[in-house]
Amino acid sequence: MTTLQRPVPGRAFRRDAGFTLIELIIVMAIIGILASLALPNLVQVPRRASEAVLKNNLHTLREVLDQYNGDKGFYPETLDALVDEEYLREIPLDPITKEHDWGLEYDTVDEEVEPAETDLPEGGAPGIIDVFSLSEAMALDGTPYAEW
Repeated sequence: MTTLQRPVPGRAFRRDAGFTLIELIIVMAIIGILASLALPNLVQVPRRASEAVLKNNLHTLREVLDQYNGDKGFYPETLDALVDEEYLREIPLDPITKEHDWGLEYDTVDEEVEPAETDLPEGGAPGIIDVFSLSEAMALDGTPYAEW
């Protein structure tokens, strides 16, 4: 004895269930639209990551310069002094230029005012008070990296 399938009231009877070509085209179109909306945001992800690393490295260097000044009473003459004195393991990489070189801002010595005993190291040269990137490129927010 064979059983016959009866159609459910309100539904069209189909022997083979599946998707029609038009249904597949509509789904592919929706996926394409969603992908085209997300793609521009994904293109900037590596650059945003490099900017985050640059901000972190600048913050680290500035904190270490301040710690050095707090401990010694003067700023270091070079960044290598931070490594030599074991404030840093190595000079951080500038992720924009891919170099370990940084722009350095030195403490200015006023010739008219004699510095305090702790303002200068034994050599008497002014120390590094700030660092910045040597990149001439612009950040995603429109500011130059060198001004961070």
